[in-house]
Amino acid sequence: MTTTSSQRYVPTTDETRTRDTLSHVLEVVHLRGDQIHRCVHSENFTVEVPAGVRALHIAERGDIVIRTHGKEPIELGPGELVLLPHGHAHTIENAVPVLPRTETRWLFGTFTLDDVAAQRLLSVLPDFVELRPTQSPPVEWLEVSSRLLSEEVNDPRPGSSVMVSRILDLLFVQILRAWARADGSNGGWLTAAMDPRIGQALEAVHNDPSRNWSIDELATLSTLSRSSFAERFSRLVGQTPGAYITERRLDRAAELLVQTTEPVGTIAVIVGYESDAAFSRAFRRRFDASPLNWRKSNSHNH
Repeated sequence: MTTTSSQRYVPTTDETRTRDTLSHVLEVVHLRGDQIHRCVHSENFTVEVPAGVRALHIAERGDIVIRTHGKEPIELGPGELVLLPHGHAHTIENAVPVLPRTETRWLFGTFTLDDVAAQRLLSVLPDFVELRPTQSPPVEWLEVSSRLLSEEVNDPRPGSSVMVSRILDLLFVQILRAWARADGSNGGWLTAAMDPRIGQALEAVHNDPSRNWSIDELATLSTLSRSSFAERFSRLVGQTPGAYITERRLDRAAELLVQTTEPVGTIAVIVGYESDAAFSRAFRRRFDASPLNWRKSNSHNH
């Protein structure tokens, strides 16, 4: 007779990791892939996209040109994409005169974000983020994601809107990763989040901004000396650890003010302030408004 013993499954350390910094930020800004459209033109064209539309364009056939006011135009060939993360007004047009019996075709995706949070946390991004299959390091996922989106447009089936939303979410994250890793990008916290040392400290701060973090604690998490940590953090993030922690506390307070009905004094304590007056002064410096006025002005967005 064979007997089997039952064992309780215990997650490993890797499986119970807290949210990383980029995941936390994307949750805070409520990133959601919205819609995808295929645009097809068999003659010369200009398509105008108004301000407020956070757009992704993926060229499929023919070349297109993306223009925004005061910026150099971006030309895309088949398989190339551009993300406009800030929702700037722009136009799309054919790059060369369209010949008879040919067509220009591209995918046009949109995203929704919490405008107030996104303005603060995604301000490190440029007006355009371009990706091309030929760049280094290679971006194999771009072709796969584009093909999946194309299939959902060609043959929408039950669950298609959810599929499109998830694929757009994945594209957004992959684009941010690729841009932050690119040589010469000045991505502040986003570039630092990709750093194997400083990323550990950022993750800890984002998961518990109210904690009274010391430089020594964060340096230990990053497996760096105190001086090396402070220098590397400031160089990558663009501000000192103390200033960054203060901003994250106040950002968290701003979220709580519009997402809950907790009194201002309670929120001050939650984000790590012992004095209501100190919290209000710091909040006003960051947002140019008192906590109560901020709540009144932004609660309609939620």
